[in-house]
Amino acid sequence: MQTTLKPTIVFLTFLFITTLTSFNVLNAQEEKFVVVLDAGHGGNDPGNTGNGHKEKHIALEITLEVGRELEKNPDIKVIYTRKTDVFVALHERANIANRADADLFVSIHCNAHSSQASGTETFVLGEKNTGRNFDVAKKENEVIFLEDNYEENYAGFDPSSPESSIAIGIEQEVYVEQSVVLARKIEDNFINKAKRKSRGLKQASLLVIRNTYMPSVLVEVGFLTNNQEGKYLNSKAGQSKMASSIKKAILDFKVELDQNVGSHILQVDAESMVETEESPKIIEGVTFKVQIAASSRALEPKSYNFKGLSDISREKVGTIYKYYSGETSDYNKVRELQNEAKLAGYSGAFIIAIKGDKKIDVSEALKSTTD
Repeated sequence: MQTTLKPTIVFLTFLFITTLTSFNVLNAQEEKFVVVLDAGHGGNDPGNTGNGHKEKHIALEITLEVGRELEKNPDIKVIYTRKTDVFVALHERANIANRADADLFVSIHCNAHSSQASGTETFVLGEKNTGRNFDVAKKENEVIFLEDNYEENYAGFDPSSPESSIAIGIEQEVYVEQSVVLARKIEDNFINKAKRKSRGLKQASLLVIRNTYMPSVLVEVGFLTNNQEGKYLNSKAGQSKMASSIKKAILDFKVELDQNVGSHILQVDAESMVETEESPKIIEGVTFKVQIAASSRALEPKSYNFKGLSDISREKVGTIYKYYSGETSDYNKVRELQNEAKLAGYSGAFIIAIKGDKKIDVSEALKSTTD
């Protein structure tokens, strides 16, 4: 009896371990990294129509291409809030992500402005609705008025009220740091891969990401109202480059996430990394520039030689050439340009001030406005 029992116990133990291993392998196969891609606007909501282009179509084309590329990775599952030209309520876009227990939510849009403004922007949720950030939030949030039950779904939310916008940031605060990491990767790729101008990372109160319980970003791929940028974004080549940049950022984010499992993941100082627009601070008689490099080589002051940065100038001092980005009397604007340079990889970029034909300390320039 004992001799028969031992093989039986061994067999049952082996069967149990095999079954358990198979179950774990099956679970591992099913535990994919879930990305929800949200093409902004759609259906009876065209978005902005700068230069005759339709935001809803361009956003959808870029979104679908991002999805097609991500779907080539067997470890990623892609869910779309829309794959055709249909209207999806803002709250439902968030619900789709939450029901899927998604790991990421990426909403793709095109920008608009009354001027020839240009460049990409990536937003994470926050209270910093100063200046144009609030204008962007207001524009994107006003879509709720196209919904039949918007008063019920948004509990009296008023897109024109800064107080309403501030209140919606709390629920997603825990994910802001990870959202900033993804946003930075997206803007890095727009600069370095797509060779586009970046306006940086921003915080704004955006309804489409207010109730998503995962890292979430809203990407503005450029301004349709800008003649050249609108044409670029309406082209297959432009859409492909923007999609490729977003796709690569998501894949890089996933790799970083995988490498940090079990630790305090992707910790960043969101306040220091997120750029916000402020009211102009003009210093009369002073010109500010951002010095990005110094070299004995005489490079052409062109954007392609300096990681996509614009408005490049060169100055020869002795045997050294100094290279600058931007030229403005607005101190807040030059700080944005400095952030843009750092985002492009020039970590040592610093601001210089020129008065007349002499370089002066920035502190001296700023002091002159308070005297």
